Amino acid sequence: MTVPPSKAVPTPLFSRLGVLGLVIVMIASFFVSQLLGLYIAAKMVLPDAAELTIGELFAQGGEQGTIVSLSVLFCFVLLSLLTYLLVARKVSNSQQLFAYLGFRRITGRMLLQGASLLTLFILVNEVASQLLDRTPLDFVDPLFASTNAKWLLVLVIVVVAPLYEELVFRGLIWSAIAEQFDRQRGVIIASIISSILFAAIHTQYELFEMSAIFVLALIFCYVRVKSNSLWLPILLHILNNGVAMVLYLTMGSGA
Repeated sequence: MTVPPSKAVPTPLFSRLGVLGLVIVMIASFFVSQLLGLYIAAKMVLPDAAELTIGELFAQGGEQGTIVSLSVLFCFVLLSLLTYLLVARKVSNSQQLFAYLGFRRITGRMLLQGASLLTLFILVNEVASQLLDRTPLDFVDPLFASTNAKWLLVLVIVVVAPLYEELVFRGLIWSAIAEQFDRQRGVIIASIISSILFAAIHTQYELFEMSAIFVLALIFCYVRVKSNSLWLPILLHILNNGVAMVLYLTMGSGA
């Protein structure tokens, strides 16, 4: 029986084996780009870089705010380029590429609804953190203390990191997994797997914070599906990091 064209299931860009390879490549690239960016930035910024071992470059660079900021910018460029190349070779034009990654317009109503859901999450998470005496942003203290370019550090944490994290996890990885199944199963499986991966790459946090990040990632997946756009999770991710940064700065740690 011939399926009418309007109801035919689109052929996935990636095979299931290809998706496995894609996930491995992107996660590996995520960490490799961080390390490579850290190494390059440390060689550029540290005054005694020529005399330091690779281990010392990573150790000192990882606690220097300017170096970390430059490494995040490096990650953004490298991962964005890699994402583009992986999808561009499988589509015929830029319109298909942007559609596959989810770059579609959103409405003000979508943004308001998403922001409301995010606000609820932030409130619940903040109350839980206070009750459990959690201070998840302590790792930022040495970064702020070691750099004069605090504006750059804020920029990469609030804006740049959300851009490439959403592109990789709710853009490329989510789409590649979701297209392997029917609509409903694909959405669920892609959301769970991409959210687990997203939480797992935040190795600077402990189990409680990683659990909260997993829930946050599910929220980003939910708004990705409801809006049919990657722009909404990007904006909400920026908003979430912005609120966290404001709370961090106003509590005195980053002053």
